[in-house]
Amino acid sequence: MKFTNFFKNNTRMTTENKLNDEIVDPTPIENNTDALDAAIEERVEEISREEQLSQDLASEKDKFIRLFAEFENYKRRTAKERIELFKTANQDVLLSLLPVLDDFDRALSEIKKTDDNILIQGVELIQEKLKNTLVSKGLEQVDINAGDTFDVDFAEAITQIPAPSPEMKGKIVDVIEKGYKLGDKIIRFPKVVIGN
Repeated sequence: MKFTNFFKNNTRMTTENKLNDEIVDPTPIENNTDALDAAIEERVEEISREEQLSQDLASEKDKFIRLFAEFENYKRRTAKERIELFKTANQDVLLSLLPVLDDFDRALSEIKKTDDNILIQGVELIQEKLKNTLVSKGLEQVDINAGDTFDVDFAEAITQIPAPSPEMKGKIVDVIEKGYKLGDKIIRFPKVVIGN
């Protein structure tokens, strides 16, 4: 019997010890809640930082794309300006040579009135050489002839005369001075007489 009582007492003590061990101290639970709150707060801050970094990245990417587009437009614009400059760089020189070309035309028409074929051939060769040099630099003659309809965009009317025939009314009667263009730009308009 004593043995059974001992066993019962021992078992009771072991059970009480177990119950005492299982009782949880309230302070660690509060510490765990604080730790959990701190972890949640830290995670929220991390997400907030990630969102901020994502917004900053998107902003920088947008700035980069805009800057790249602006640079591409700048390159296109300067290339176009450069091409225009090359096309018209000779304009002043060519304009100053046009009166010389006109003088050659007048001289040739007067020399053709003589019978000196060698002189005519010599002047024609020089005139052709000058014309070819100017054409190689981009100069083109504006194609306007007597009988064409007068267009203000391509010719300059010096005067009006009575039309020699009814169909010549409003048309070019005579071309006084030839016109020239450099590329697509007219640098000297032809001077014409129109029928009234």
